[in-house]
Amino acid sequence: MDSLINHPWLIAGFAIAIVVMLLLDLGVFNKNSHEVSSKEALTWSVVWISLSMLFSGIIYWVMGWESFTQFQSAYWIEKALSVDNLFVFILVFGFFKVPKYLHHKVLFWGIIGALLFRAIFIFAGVELINATYLPEMEVFGMNVRINAVLTIFGLFLLYAGIKSWSSNEEEDEEEKDFSNSIGAKVIHKLFKVTKNFEGDRFFIYEQGKRVATPLLVVVAVIEFTDLIFAVDSIPAIFAIAPNDPFILYTSNIFAILGLRALYFLLANFMHMFSKLHYGLAIILSFIGVKMLISPFYHISSPVSLAVVGGILVISVIVSFMFPAKADAKKA
Repeated sequence: MDSLINHPWLIAGFAIAIVVMLLLDLGVFNKNSHEVSSKEALTWSVVWISLSMLFSGIIYWVMGWESFTQFQSAYWIEKALSVDNLFVFILVFGFFKVPKYLHHKVLFWGIIGALLFRAIFIFAGVELINATYLPEMEVFGMNVRINAVLTIFGLFLLYAGIKSWSSNEEEDEEEKDFSNSIGAKVIHKLFKVTKNFEGDRFFIYEQGKRVATPLLVVVAVIEFTDLIFAVDSIPAIFAIAPNDPFILYTSNIFAILGLRALYFLLANFMHMFSKLHYGLAIILSFIGVKMLISPFYHISSPVSLAVVGGILVISVIVSFMFPAKADAKKA
């Protein structure tokens, strides 16, 4: 299958589109920090999803059906797993008592960091996978080449899926002291931090010395949180296209860039998706199994897309049919 990396104009188009959208976001539409309304969040959600689908359409036109389904599978897997991030973001903002008009700026800079770290993880991961294929061997009467890293990822995702089915992450996170997060500790070690927010500034000067504000601490905590969640999501998308870092990166970044708008859109309605974590557990387990059996049986990208999409739809429908009571969680 022809790799997207062989189409430099497509790479350039992706890079230009992302840079232009980020500049418009920060420099035009959100030049001044403000509380994002549901209408604005819905508009940006539509914009980012539309751009993602447009890009996948270009992939279909240039690369064909297989690459299109790979992009779609990786995109929706990352999008679904990102819902867990949203709940933690809500808890982080609540813990540090971040004013609502500052939420957008924190998430913006958190995503800028994610652009860099995801590139490192994905491109380094592909190189690592290519370097860890074991010599061909006979297993169950079949000559196969097993990849050590993909096997480890598969076992980890299967374990993560089983664990997340029975765990209550919301209660665990609600009890967490985010001031002890590695991100918070790093900022406090590097800078003196003021007690109060200073508008949307990360630094101010006190008695002629540069000091950080709590807003920088919150950004660091959000960044570290994203790194933790990448431990699940990055191995998961490697099951889709382990040898094509560009399609993995573009799908991942499009999903992440729409995360801010999704946060503002769903922040007050997270209890309506109470059964979604069961669907995510099944998806993680399915991807883990797919990785483990890949040397013996290949599950195609269209089938993977159908399975992931079907599980997401069913879990959302079940959530609406049997909603959790928001008040019960607050009690």
